[in-house]
Amino acid sequence: MSLYKPDYEEISDSETEEEVKEPSMYKVLLHNDDYTSMEFVVEILLSVFNKAIEDATITMMKVHKEGIGLCGVYTYEIAETKVDTVHTLAWEREFPLKCTMEKD
Repeated sequence: MSLYKPDYEEISDSETEEEVKEPSMYKVLLHNDDYTSMEFVVEILLSVFNKAIEDATITMMKVHKEGIGLCGVYTYEIAETKVDTVHTLAWEREFPLKCTMEKD
């Protein structure tokens, strides 16, 4: 039995070196207002941002006392989705809660 040995050897000559960049990150922020209840803000932090009850309460108090609070840092698409989710839930409950994102 003979082994097949081709007359040529296939050589790959293309060497691509692409620099892979980390995606830009965005902070998602909640803004204080005079109408949205503290309970609803905690509920948002628990359900949308998956915070523990203690962390959600601390963030809610920061929003209440300082006017703004950081919910998390995410890639653009995730941050955008979280902002939209907060606005949708707030609209359904008739709260004017403002949620924004800014580049980190």
